[in-house]
Amino acid sequence: MAAPTPTQGAANAPSAALGLRDRHGRTATDLRVSLTDRCNLRCTYCMPEAGLPWLPKPELLTDEEVSRLVGIAVRDLGVTEVRFTGGEPLLRPGLVGIVAAAAALEPRPEISLTTNAIGLERLAGPLVEAGLDRVNVSLDTLDPGTFKELAKRDRLAATLRGIEGAAAAGLAPVKLNTVLMRGINDTEAPALLRFAIEHGYQLRFIEQMPLDAAGVWRRDEMVTAAEILEALRAEFDLVPDPAHRGSAPAETWLVDGGPAKVGVIGSVTRPFCGDCDRTRLTADGQVRNCLFARGETDLRELMRTGASDEAIGARWREAMWGKLPGHGIDDPSFLQPARPMSAIGG
Repeated sequence: MAAPTPTQGAANAPSAALGLRDRHGRTATDLRVSLTDRCNLRCTYCMPEAGLPWLPKPELLTDEEVSRLVGIAVRDLGVTEVRFTGGEPLLRPGLVGIVAAAAALEPRPEISLTTNAIGLERLAGPLVEAGLDRVNVSLDTLDPGTFKELAKRDRLAATLRGIEGAAAAGLAPVKLNTVLMRGINDTEAPALLRFAIEHGYQLRFIEQMPLDAAGVWRRDEMVTAAEILEALRAEFDLVPDPAHRGSAPAETWLVDGGPAKVGVIGSVTRPFCGDCDRTRLTADGQVRNCLFARGETDLRELMRTGASDEAIGARWREAMWGKLPGHGIDDPSFLQPARPMSAIGG
């Protein structure tokens, strides 16, 4: 899908008072902001071991530009949740200041971070003081050898220290995100759930999505939501969570009667596109109205050429108005986005 031009759909687009609506009746209130495309791991479902050509620094949004766009989203466009992502957002030198600027907004959004937690034990305290509300940590295995096979780095101990540091700093509940890879860590689901319950963390399994840099994802090799639930039910009693899911991506189950829960995000086999409430901003200032969008809308150039907040907000609304009804992974014409997950933001 090509990005809309400044005037495309303007006659039929909703007014500013209606926020980031699309033509299918959805309203985006959850902003995902990528702060960098760089990462200190090389997870095979995300990027090759040698890394990728990183975005040149002049193309990246400055801290002030990030904060300005977040401010427009919150004050003018109805965004109520802001999640900072990467790449690895802990690599962004100005992260604490960016979080503090978001926390100072009126109305104040909920602020979260998606991270691999390497270095989080050192930064958790300053981030909490700046206003961070919660954290999601990628943890795909509890085995050091498997971690190294998946991430091409021997950093499991550092990740676990970061998770502990987040909990100690009050970023509770700590949410853990796990991607199971067939033949690598697909037998670890019960052990990961036991670990999460023992430590008071919330675990969510995520189906592997076609967002790898090498473009080798195949649906028939993906560990599905149904397979994940089957593996968990071999050791736990799972009952559907009576709480309404709303626009949350995870379906949740009570574990052994509760209160512990486990979530499964079946982005491929159980898509939730009809309830999607997200808008995405890449580290170089491009709006993506869907994780799998083929087109982007450039806010960086608009901002750097002197556009007002009102003009930037109008362009953002136009970008969201053109959002497709679904990601179309099951459509024979589906094409994987040109950018991998590390360059889009989780």
